[in-house]
Amino acid sequence: MKRIYLVGLMAMALILTIDSTARAQDNPITVSFSDPSKPGTVRVNLMSGNLTVRTHTGKDVIIQSRTRTSTSDRRDRRTSADTQGLKRLDAASTGLTIEEEGNVMTVGSSRMSSSVNLDIQVPVKTNLKLGIVNGDDIVVQGVDGDMEVQNNNGDITLTDVSGSVLANSLNGKMLVTLKRVTPQKPMAFTSLNGNVDVTLPPDTKANLKLRAANGDVYTDFDVQIKPNTPPVVEDDRKSGGRYRVNVDKSLLGAINGGGPDFAMSTMNGNVYIRKVKP
Repeated sequence: MKRIYLVGLMAMALILTIDSTARAQDNPITVSFSDPSKPGTVRVNLMSGNLTVRTHTGKDVIIQSRTRTSTSDRRDRRTSADTQGLKRLDAASTGLTIEEEGNVMTVGSSRMSSSVNLDIQVPVKTNLKLGIVNGDDIVVQGVDGDMEVQNNNGDITLTDVSGSVLANSLNGKMLVTLKRVTPQKPMAFTSLNGNVDVTLPPDTKANLKLRAANGDVYTDFDVQIKPNTPPVVEDDRKSGGRYRVNVDKSLLGAINGGGPDFAMSTMNGNVYIRKVKP
């Protein structure tokens, strides 16, 4: 297993906090896949921060990281009587960790107190598994591969990507443009609080399951509407329970004759399905 640990690499290099936002930045790191002749997978898991993934013409992965610590965070840490008259020194390293094994590269940060902003350059043919727990935005540009993207409290923007996508944002909008879709592969785009806006190639074949619980669905595709699934009945009255009928509010349809299942849904927002413009 290849391992690169930067937790303590620059721990001895410290900087004084003199700006409203403290920043630590590592030099770009280049890591190769075990087998560059095959598409690799990049997995990123952050507690907080921003994440941008874009392509370059090489076969390696180039990672640039920096941290940001807000003024309020630093002020809160100085309220203790033990720190009176002292200045806090911030480590100049982001505490980034990178592991590569079996063509899978895992990127994370050991620093829990600061947001870590990552800018990652990957080969065009790369699979992605990206997640942020409590950060800002995830942006992916031009990547061709299988993508799983989860952002709990931020937006997801996938621009000119190809392949297949499973994306979920709890509190943020989703904007996706697919240049090419993988045939016969299901996809899902979901948000709890935010619009879901997906642009697909005009010849995309798919079965659609669409839902905007407190909004509307808009499209410029010719959608062949299908009848909804029968209501689901739960009857537990014989055991002292309740009787319940659940009618699925999803809109079912097909484009270009149907194909793999595409689910697009939001609780609070609209769903937009667009054609890529020539």
